[in-house]
Amino acid sequence: MPVIIYLDQQALEVRGGLTVAAAVANSGVPYTRTAFSGAPRAPFCGMGICQECRMTIDGRRQLACQTLCRDGMQVERSQ
Repeated sequence: MPVIIYLDQQALEVRGGLTVAAAVANSGVPYTRTAFSGAPRAPFCGMGICQECRMTIDGRRQLACQTLCRDGMQVERSQ
């Protein structure tokens, strides 16, 4: 069943049960955060070890690879 999340304030319809990292990877703009240099960063390990998937999810910094999408979720790319 599809759910709507808001990625950087833009509605994105995704399949329920996906992680936020997977939804972002399929969004067409697949980075989860930017480095201090401004370079885009994306998840590497997919299991929370690398910390490259840190995003602000519903106002809290979380690992996107370990967070399942919920309807209405607010997701923001982080620095």
